[in-house]
This record gives sequence, C-alpha cells and structure tokens, in this order.
Amino acid sequence: MSSSPVPVPAPLQPYGRPPLRTVQVLGGAGADSSAHVRSLTTGLAARGVRVTVCAPVEAEGEYDFTGAGAQFAPDAVSAMRAACAGADVVHAHGVRAAVQALLALRGRRVPLVVTWQGGGPTAEGSLGRLGRLLERQVARAAAVVLGASSDQVDLARARGARDARLAPVAAPAGDPPGADPGKARAELGAVERPLVIAIGSLVPHRGYSVLLDAARSWRVLEPLPLVVVAGEGPLRGELARRIETEGLPVRLLGRRRDAGRLLAAADVAVLPSRWEARSLLAQEALRLGVPLVATAVGGVPDLVGDAGVLVPYGNAPALAEAVTGLLSDPARRAALAAAGRAQAATWPSEDDTVAQILSVYDELTHRR
Repeated sequence: MSSSPVPVPAPLQPYGRPPLRTVQVLGGAGADSSAHVRSLTTGLAARGVRVTVCAPVEAEGEYDFTGAGAQFAPDAVSAMRAACAGADVVHAHGVRAAVQALLALRGRRVPLVVTWQGGGPTAEGSLGRLGRLLERQVARAAAVVLGASSDQVDLARARGARDARLAPVAAPAGDPPGADPGKARAELGAVERPLVIAIGSLVPHRGYSVLLDAARSWRVLEPLPLVVVAGEGPLRGELARRIETEGLPVRLLGRRRDAGRLLAAADVAVLPSRWEARSLLAQEALRLGVPLVATAVGGVPDLVGDAGVLVPYGNAPALAEAVTGLLSDPARRAALAAAGRAQAATWPSEDDTVAQILSVYDELTHRR
C-alpha cells in the first residue's frame, strides 16, 4: 500500500493546555500498523498533541513519522524509557510493542493503551505458550485495549483485559492511484491478459501457499492470468522455488511503494490470509472498486459484507473457482466494484479514528 508522506493539516485549536503528550510504540515495521501510526500521528499533531513515535529506524525511513509532526526515537528500551518520561499516555501497537512499553514504563504510573494486533490461530508448543503468556501480561497491564475487530476484543477480554473496546482502524487514504491503469499493466506484462494481485508480507499467515495451489488450476485458462504479489518476507525463497518448479503464472514483485497504483489496475484482488482484522488490502480494493476474493476469517466478513467474494481459508479449489468465475464475468466484476465503493463509504474515516482514540486518551488523563 502507499506509504508516501501525507500533507499535515494546519494545526487546529490545541487539544489541551498544556498539550497532551503521547508516545506511540511500534514493535516492528509491519505495513498495517506502521501506516496506522503514521495516520494517527498526522491527526494527533494537527490537533495540538505532542507525539513521539518509538519504532524501528527502517519504519521511520519508510513512513516518515517526523514528517507527520512527531518526534522520533528508536525502539531500544533505553530510548523508549527516556521518551516515556514525560508522557501522559503511552500507546503500544501490538503485543510485542506493549511488552517493550511495559519495560520502558517500569515504576511509572502512566496509562498504557494497547491496540491489539493478535487474534488469529496461535502457535503450538512452547512458542504458543509463551505467546499466550505475553498476551495475558499485556492484557492485564493495559488501562485500555483497543481491537479493530470484535474477535480481537473478545480475545483481549479472554486474556484478562479490564477494559477492551472495539476501535475500527481506518485505512489511510494514500496517494491517488493515477489515471492510466494501462501503464501499470504494461509494466507488469498484463496488457492482453487478466491481472490478479495480492499485497502483503511474505509470511505464513498470509496464505500464499494456498494462493499458489490455486494458481496451478489457472494455467489452463486462456488468456493466461498473471498473478502478482507485492510484498517481502522470509517465505520468498520457498515461494519462488515453487513458482519456478511448477511453472506457475505468478510473479513476486517484492516491496512496492506504488502498490496502490498496481491494485487500481488489477482485475481481481486476492486476500488468502489465515487471519485478518481490518485488512488494508481489502479496504483499498473496495475503495478503488477492484473486485475482491478473500478468506472469511477474523474481521473480514464484517468489513467486506456482500461487497466481496468470501471463501474458506485453506480451500484452494474454492479460491481458484471464485477468481476464475470473476475473470469470466465482467458484469459480476462491475457489480462488485459498485458494491465495494458503497461499502467503503460506510467505514469510519481517519478523522473518526483519531477522534475515538483522543477520547480514550482524554478519559485516561482525567482519571489521573
């Protein structure tokens, strides 16, 4: 998805005097959480809130939190501890970030807000037990846990959260995709063939192995579809070997800053994940009017409604059939494009998201 800097609005009336001071903690450089923190930082800074973002250096390089109005600090515990020294509220995005924040806050009575990033199937064995232990520690320590989907809220409560609330995250608007989708298709080699796109890091829960299973059945289609995957991650080598060995019509594009432009040029977007809360890909596809085939997991059904084609996770034949059906039915694609735009109009805006989070901060600082 696009991560280009978003212009910072002119400052509004300061939210509080003295200004509210928040620290946003990112435990990694994941696209969804980084884009959300970038959007949140822009909105908070425009309202007079002083924001410090503690994140990996590579996340600052890609998402330019300082350009959104924040101070930046690396995610080392010592730097985070210094950043949190004068904070009114610390907001951690994900369980890993929350663990780091708890270490930085040790001995300080500063409210901790946690945006829950988990919710999918947990690992088995000792790794799974450790993950659940950390989730319980974070849930019980947080003043408020925010979940982007109802199953995240339920999980946080099951882990012991005192106060868990639904807080849908709006996808950042990003840059306009451009007026010439044909140019993007030409660059990818899909001028005379259908273009199917998936976007997201190359990690197990994204379900790309199932997507490759489905792509085997598309080899007999005429014209042959081109499937492109924009993203990078540890599974690149394994996926690339399968693509070459099985002769699949799939290209791994790596991380792309223009993923939104490529998405706008696609005939169908595919989300084969094992679990998602409020998928950025799903939100951007529906906003752009790109027909979506997605797994019916996590928060996807509530997010998409009837504006996409939902299939069970791990069912490659169902995924393949859904995509094939859309590619052969232009009228169905047009109907889904219109339904997607209508569904997107019902979602909260970035301003709505900022306003809700500000109300949580306000409540916590008044409690103090």
